[in-house]
Amino acid sequence: MGRGRVQLKRIENNVNRQVTFSKRRSGLLKKAHEISVLCDAEVAAIVFSSKGKIYEYSTDSSMEKILERYEDYSHAEGAVSTNTQSEVSWDYEYSKLKSKAEVLQKNQRQLMGEQLDNLSIKELNQLEQQIEISLKNTRSRRSKVMLDTISEFQSKEKSLKEQNKFLKEMIDKKAMDLSQPVENQSQQSMSSSLPPLLPVSDPLLEGNISNYQGGAVEEEAPEPQERISNCSTLPPWMIRDLNG
Repeated sequence: MGRGRVQLKRIENNVNRQVTFSKRRSGLLKKAHEISVLCDAEVAAIVFSSKGKIYEYSTDSSMEKILERYEDYSHAEGAVSTNTQSEVSWDYEYSKLKSKAEVLQKNQRQLMGEQLDNLSIKELNQLEQQIEISLKNTRSRRSKVMLDTISEFQSKEKSLKEQNKFLKEMIDKKAMDLSQPVENQSQQSMSSSLPPLLPVSDPLLEGNISNYQGGAVEEEAPEPQERISNCSTLPPWMIRDLNG
């Protein structure tokens, strides 16, 4: 009677599980040795028991060399796979961006009024709505720019007016400061141009001036005798005429 097929599942009995592990481990390491001898292959086998005990087998070359060779191969394979995946991803991104650019160029030409023959009524209506929305946005943006420009010009005008007012006040102040010394100088020049008063040495002028300063001048009738006496130096014929 032959052996039945063993069901592949965890053995619950600890003793049976340990016995099975020992038999299968020995068989695995034996098979690794056989394949290395028969096929001239480098083989490394590592087994850890449930309790953490290690069992290993390697061919004539050491285990470290086989593991280093495995790591080098795995890294090279990973780099190749990574490059392959990156190339595939870049190709996908390129095709995606290219199709997107073609769609945008087509929409731009349609907005400019080109290539409209193949469009249906629905597509034309959508294109018209898109153009109206674009025009609305453009008008609102233009109005905003114009208002901002006007506000900026008004602020500049206000600033220039204030500067003009300040400069005008400074000019008026300078003009007033310059006019005062000129008036003083003109008055001094006029006073210096007048002739100086001469001293009075004539007794008649002194009497007239004193009489004028005291009030109204009183006129006195001249005495004839004094006139004649005063005229004693005249010739006789002039005295005769005066006395006669």
